[in-house]
Amino acid sequence: MSDMEVEKKVQSVSIVPTFGYMDLLLQGGGRFLDAVQECKDCGLKLSWDTLQAHANVSWAEVLCLLLCALAWTLFRRATTTWIFQPFATWCQLQPKEAEKFPESAWKLLFYSTSWSYSVYLLFFTEYNFFQDPSSAFYDWKPGGAVPRNIALAYLIQGSFYAHSTYATLYMDAWRKDSIVMILHHLVTFTLITFSYAFRYHNIGILVLFLHDVNDIQLEFTKINVYFKTRGEKYHRTNDIISDIGCVTFSFSWFWFRLYWFPQKVLFATCYSSLESNPNIPFYFFFNILLFVLTLMNIYWFLFIILFVGKVLTGQVQDVNDVREYDIDNDQKVGVRANCKSLRHKNTLSNGQSLSNGFVKKKKRT
Repeated sequence: MSDMEVEKKVQSVSIVPTFGYMDLLLQGGGRFLDAVQECKDCGLKLSWDTLQAHANVSWAEVLCLLLCALAWTLFRRATTTWIFQPFATWCQLQPKEAEKFPESAWKLLFYSTSWSYSVYLLFFTEYNFFQDPSSAFYDWKPGGAVPRNIALAYLIQGSFYAHSTYATLYMDAWRKDSIVMILHHLVTFTLITFSYAFRYHNIGILVLFLHDVNDIQLEFTKINVYFKTRGEKYHRTNDIISDIGCVTFSFSWFWFRLYWFPQKVLFATCYSSLESNPNIPFYFFFNILLFVLTLMNIYWFLFIILFVGKVLTGQVQDVNDVREYDIDNDQKVGVRANCKSLRHKNTLSNGQSLSNGFVKKKKRT
């Protein structure tokens, strides 16, 4: 065995270093500021030239993405009509809970599937991005081929978030944080599509893995909240599961989105990406979007802390929901009137209203 082969062998079995918040602040933050100072010619013209030179997406891929987004919408409506709504009726859920159940069931179905696939890619294939996030940029090159298994994950996730932007407006229950949710979907969709075009798909899989797990816990907890009063009876088992789900959801949100996400993803994108590729394109664009995503994670975590605080101080005696900030129809109309770009009619002229994308009879007093 030659000396070069021995050196490669040693490198392959070397211990992957771990990075903490101080490393992110000192090394990642320092490298980011250095890049700002070095970017003397940054501007719209350079950005446009870089976009043309490095972005690689075909019209066939764009069409496939849009068709899949439409398919998600149709599939959701079909499952709501033929599976989720009849199941809620069969379980004798209370009317309010029966109305919310299809949305949670749909999201639980999707996120369980998508997160399981991310787990498969990160822990049961040759990819080592979770253990060594910096390796996501080792072999980066513009216009390189995207592995089929990762391309499939991107198609599923990209089309779903395109669908979710529409669904938040027209199919989901409107909540106090719905506008932030729409912003989240737009940021996520932009990150997915642009990271695919610029071949940052390796780190993108890690981002999806660190976020989808919380949605599984959230929707599973909400479903148990809905089921604890089914059949006009109190079901202690579902109440206990919802309490446990509230605690595990809060902990996992912090661990996955506020600990691992900065430690693994932000350090890799701010620092390691430039170390491996000094001229990596759209460095500021992607990192700014990732920091916006981090701020939204902190925003929602504050809601979680406030909720847990109310439980501990006795202001809330019962865990009704983890993040169910429903508002009434009058407030809903007011919010959307102030945000014309997000406005849509949720009350029809014939006295009917929309819920989960379907027409239902409007309650009269």
